[in-house]
Amino acid sequence: MSETTEMAMLEAEDKMTKALEVAREDMSSIRTGRAHPGMFSRVLVDYYGAPTPMQQLASFNVPDARTILIQPYDKSSLPAVEKALRDSDNSVNPSNDGNQIRIIMPQLTEERRRDYIKLARTKGEDAKVSVRNVRRHTKDVIESSVKDGDIGEDEGNRTEKELEALTRRYVDAIDEVLKHKEAELLEV
Repeated sequence: MSETTEMAMLEAEDKMTKALEVAREDMSSIRTGRAHPGMFSRVLVDYYGAPTPMQQLASFNVPDARTILIQPYDKSSLPAVEKALRDSDNSVNPSNDGNQIRIIMPQLTEERRRDYIKLARTKGEDAKVSVRNVRRHTKDVIESSVKDGDIGEDEGNRTEKELEALTRRYVDAIDEVLKHKEAELLEV
């Protein structure tokens, strides 16, 4: 394998891994019937004028399946954290007792579960498209190496087969993450 195609394959695997990580992160931010801190991974709080991820400003405690307690490290940030939670797309209603914020997750309706499943499928499809775009770019590099004579046709075909296997592995992994999320959402 030429240095160019080897680098392209390594870069492809790295980018596909990142696409899978983004898919996992996106799936964890989709709300289920259970309370978990990952729901708030994308919530940014206006902390002294700077948008700051909530995980950096507060500790999370989950005393039961439907309750989450958020305790800011800096008590003066409590109103900003509460506002960020109200404005988020998590559909939660935080209550502030002066020291911490309590969120009681309402039961998901069947319609809302279906909406979240659609959202999860969209995010999964976006991740698969990203993986396929990486494959297309890497395949172009391989074909260009064969055309330029850097590698032989047999080696080019072998490398393309490796690329297809790599792509299939990551698409299957994304499908597995999606399947797990759908099962979680359908669980009552």
